Amino acid sequence: MCAAVLAANILVQFPFTPFGLEDFLTWGAFTYPVTFLVNDLTNRRLGLVRTRRVVYVGFALAVLLSAWFASPRIALASGLAFLSSQLLDATVFNRLRRRAWWVPPLSSGFISAALDTAVFFSLAFAGTGLPWQNWALFDYGVKLAMIALFLGPYRVLIDRMPAFQGVDTTSVSSRL
Repeated sequence: MCAAVLAANILVQFPFTPFGLEDFLTWGAFTYPVTFLVNDLTNRRLGLVRTRRVVYVGFALAVLLSAWFASPRIALASGLAFLSSQLLDATVFNRLRRRAWWVPPLSSGFISAALDTAVFFSLAFAGTGLPWQNWALFDYGVKLAMIALFLGPYRVLIDRMPAFQGVDTTSVSSRL
């Protein structure tokens, strides 16, 4: 989780130049969606409470490392976007966990990726003169495509691991 966030925070500073897309996309768009896959697999296997712990630890490590390897502004924007979107992802996934196997990761990913994109790009690049609105729009599109693409690996991986068998975490989530 932390490696994906750090890679995205470094790569978001570099426009995606192939095919003349530098005004529309950064390299970070291709690495960050891995965090949603990790979050959903953790939730499926360990439940909501433990997934939140993973998010908090990932948040702390990612902010520290990103401040070192990227910039403080990117680190702060990323940290706030990561924390809010990953907690939202975990909550939505958990509420949908009893639906068809593909509904929780797809629904939670699409919703939380929108929050992540809005928070990150507005905090990281507003007022810089960079085409951040274009980057945000195309970044969200790539996130949606990657989340859909990750349904295959998600399905393969959940078939190989036992589902969370603990307490019904829906009641726990309302207390947190």
